[in-house]
Amino acid sequence: MAATINLSDSERSSPNDQSVSSRSSNRSLRVAEKERRKNEAEDPFVLALKYFTDVEAGTPVYGNDDFERNLVLVEKVAYSKGLSPEAISVMLEFAMSLRMGSSPCVRVLKCLIPATVVPQEAVVRAVVWLGVGKIPISTQVLFIKWVLTVFDMIDTKDQLRAVYGFIFSYVTEENLCPFICHLLYLLTRKESVRVFRVRKLLELQSKLGRQPFLLHLLSLYKVFCPELVTLSIPSRMRSGFRNHISPWKSALIAVQKRNGLQVASSMSLAFTIKDKTNSRKRKHCHLEVPALRSVVNKEAQTEKCSSRKVVPLVQLHSFAQLLENMHHIELPAQMGSLLGSSLALQYLDCVQDESALLRLNFWLGYALHEEFLFCGDGGAIQNSEDALQFLNKLLSAHHFLQEGFSSSEAFLYKFLNVWDGSLLRPQILGLLSNIPVVPSSQIGRLLFEPLTQLFFTSSLFFKCGLVECLNNMLLKWLTWHSVYALEDDLDISLNSHTSINMTLSGFKDSVMELVNFVGQLASVGLQIEGCQSLLLSFVLDFYETVCDTFLKYGLPLVVMPPSGVFYPALFALDPVSVDRLAYIMHRYKVNLTSAKAQEKLTKQAFHISRQTFHEFNHYVVDMVSCLWNSKMFQPGMGVQLGEELLLKSKVPQYWTSFDLIHHPAFMSYAVDFHQKCWPGKKDMDLSSIKHSKPWSWYLEYLFTQGYDGLKQFVQSNISRQLTASDGQGDTQQR
Repeated sequence: MAATINLSDSERSSPNDQSVSSRSSNRSLRVAEKERRKNEAEDPFVLALKYFTDVEAGTPVYGNDDFERNLVLVEKVAYSKGLSPEAISVMLEFAMSLRMGSSPCVRVLKCLIPATVVPQEAVVRAVVWLGVGKIPISTQVLFIKWVLTVFDMIDTKDQLRAVYGFIFSYVTEENLCPFICHLLYLLTRKESVRVFRVRKLLELQSKLGRQPFLLHLLSLYKVFCPELVTLSIPSRMRSGFRNHISPWKSALIAVQKRNGLQVASSMSLAFTIKDKTNSRKRKHCHLEVPALRSVVNKEAQTEKCSSRKVVPLVQLHSFAQLLENMHHIELPAQMGSLLGSSLALQYLDCVQDESALLRLNFWLGYALHEEFLFCGDGGAIQNSEDALQFLNKLLSAHHFLQEGFSSSEAFLYKFLNVWDGSLLRPQILGLLSNIPVVPSSQIGRLLFEPLTQLFFTSSLFFKCGLVECLNNMLLKWLTWHSVYALEDDLDISLNSHTSINMTLSGFKDSVMELVNFVGQLASVGLQIEGCQSLLLSFVLDFYETVCDTFLKYGLPLVVMPPSGVFYPALFALDPVSVDRLAYIMHRYKVNLTSAKAQEKLTKQAFHISRQTFHEFNHYVVDMVSCLWNSKMFQPGMGVQLGEELLLKSKVPQYWTSFDLIHHPAFMSYAVDFHQKCWPGKKDMDLSSIKHSKPWSWYLEYLFTQGYDGLKQFVQSNISRQLTASDGQGDTQQR
């Protein structure tokens, strides 16, 4: 009973103790809050911001010590730590409202270095201040430059897009027009494109000429609404807008590095400070792919997601989450970060967001041009490791999407003219293999001319790499054709991210140009390199693709290899090359037979020229005569030598020198077979293999060594008939 009473007493005392503890805790919070407010009230920076908030209009600048002291304090904080969003709002409002005139405006704008994000409301209010009409034009230009520099650091863009029409009205200002067009390019959505805006831009173009900034904005309008923009846009424009000198870039980098963050600016890309500068004053490297992150901090993300139902891409960690939020994705601060995220690339591939692709191509084109084309201090050469990682990430993105970016394509067309063939060769050739189909009228100028110079002035390994690259390019072209060909077989779409279309005949012309170009390179290259087996192997890889264009890829085209490729393979010293040539000729026969049968059945089938059949039959006759019938150097063959020269060589029975027994590639097999078949013979007579039964055994022996191409060629082109006499009774089928 006593225990029960004691328990009840303790229960009665517990609420009293909790009440005392709660009052003590609240008292501590009040004291802490009072202390914080006291410290803030005494903080000079807070007092400085209060000064610029409360300063009255018309206050003089010159001789004003309070103004100078407070502005110097703000500048010190801005260049060391960066300004908070509240400070950005206060200082931007002060500058654009001209409360102390226009003289301090430029100085204030130059110190607007954000530490984290830029509040959208402050930018919108500043844009509205442009309409007052009292701000000097040079200050207006400086303000728009600042907005462009910190564009990706603005927390949201919805209100800015809401005043799109107000911003567009400034395109008529000649000095502002290049910067306004750039800002509009970043803000444009499909709903922003209107007929009157297109007309205004065309009117400006008639006055100012074909300015790049107008063409780029019109090209974006044409992407969203091609029916409204009938103007022909040049297909080979330099990527992106001009990189205007910005006074905030270096300061932004320094502040972000001190704060342990990464710069998020559409114009700064991903800068790193260099120790040395050149005459071009190039201080930054653009080879670092930025990390995937949002433009705002986590707290802001939470509020934003709950109010607008958007999900930052950085918060997704699986494909299932991506599918659930596919139409509520917020893109990251820097589009370059998409290259390092498989989920981001999946989003690009599924949604095909034109604005996202345009922003990514803008970033990528700028980085490639700056580091590999426009740099005067070596660029990628001085940062080979960074360049290697950058291009490897770009290649990974290409392989993931199974196609390249238009900006990398435009870059390669220029870079090939200055490339030495050795700098980052695997990566450059990898990018080159992803180039989409080039019209036959341009392929010579854009690709063949620079590649020809590189091929004939480079090493054997470059020649092999280039042939492999062009083989991969052809494979992707043929794959695109087989996947994207329309049902009527008239038009094909070359790229799922563009609206480029090409007729089937135009596609065939481009493929034929590529195949003929490789044939010419291979013919001369094999002569230069002495028919080197490594180069010959890559050339045969290419023609293994070419021989199956009809059956495997559905392209109505058959192109035979030139004699400069066929005969070096036929007379090669290694049996693998001869076997692969036999397989290629077998596949040519299968494709030609199928195409001819289809031509008889349907009227729409393509017509095969008599020249193609003539070349094929000529090659088959030479192969059979050489390997099977022992009739080398006969009249009418592709390789002929004078009778006197052959007699001077003193080679006995020279006409048998390249049959399956005496061919240098198969001689070792014939010797091994002879020893196994007649182990007791001391004198080796290889001609004895020619008899009917040993010949059949020898063929089976060769086929068991893995030479399936030779086996298929023999089975499809030669009829083996045993006669009563002891000899060969084989006949040729053509």
